[in-house]
Amino acid sequence: MKVLITGGSGFVGTALTRFLVNRGHEVSILSRGGKPGKHASSLVSTIIGDPTKAGEWQAAVAGHDVLINLAGASIFRRWTPKFKQRIRDSRILTTRHLVDAISPGSATTLLSTSAVGYYGFSGDEELDESAPAGSDFLARLAQDWEAEAARARDKGARVVLTRFGVVLGNDGGALEQMIRPFRFFVGGPLGTGEQWFSWIHIDDLCRAAGYVISESRISGPVNFTAPRPMKNREMARVIGKVMGKPSFMPAPGFMISLVLGEFGEVILKGQRVVPRLLLARGFRFLYSDIEAALRNLLSRSLTADS
Repeated sequence: MKVLITGGSGFVGTALTRFLVNRGHEVSILSRGGKPGKHASSLVSTIIGDPTKAGEWQAAVAGHDVLINLAGASIFRRWTPKFKQRIRDSRILTTRHLVDAISPGSATTLLSTSAVGYYGFSGDEELDESAPAGSDFLARLAQDWEAEAARARDKGARVVLTRFGVVLGNDGGALEQMIRPFRFFVGGPLGTGEQWFSWIHIDDLCRAAGYVISESRISGPVNFTAPRPMKNREMARVIGKVMGKPSFMPAPGFMISLVLGEFGEVILKGQRVVPRLLLARGFRFLYSDIEAALRNLLSRSLTADS
């Protein structure tokens, strides 16, 4: 199977490329700069191009069985109006140009990333794939992002909208930022700690992607989250337990809002999202429990550092 990945050199893309190559698939990574990748394998190649712009790179899309759309600027910083536009353009334009490159009558599969931010903020309500969209910036962005990907159906493609929770893994992502305060003995909940945290271990994310690629009957939105979301206060307690550090130093909500602005409000709210479709289809998570997930990841980190 030949797979093209936008954002293939990023945190999730690197792990997913490794996962696919280990199973014998050929992977093409769309890259702006054409720098040597992290994968020393004859099964990995690079296509040069800026996915936010139409260009010659689009001609390569037709030669692939599966398209995985991961590209998008990180949201983990203060949002200025200019940066919010960058967040939006990096997702909407990339998806638009990728779909434009799909040939009519194509039998390709498109896995297009979205996020649990689609649902907005709903307190303690449990949210599965049938839940309605929210109305804040991230929710509106996710709706527009998914709408661009859904256009591929008109060309005959199978479209899977993978709504990611917070992806936990080493070598990038949110985990290092989460555990850094604990290393300095100042870890604890964010704000009240009552907000829900929907997460997924990077290994389960890669396995879930492989699963939906192989299951041709799956299409539409699929929540890529672990089955057991948890409140931020409990998350802090488990991190402290696994690291052997105190976890009682809360970060005041007003300080988070002051430093991070609108993005701070996202951190202080959250969603209680469950992977109803994956569970109904019989997908088995390796890491349903956050303590097991953190012990696995932090032990890998310690091994890599030694």
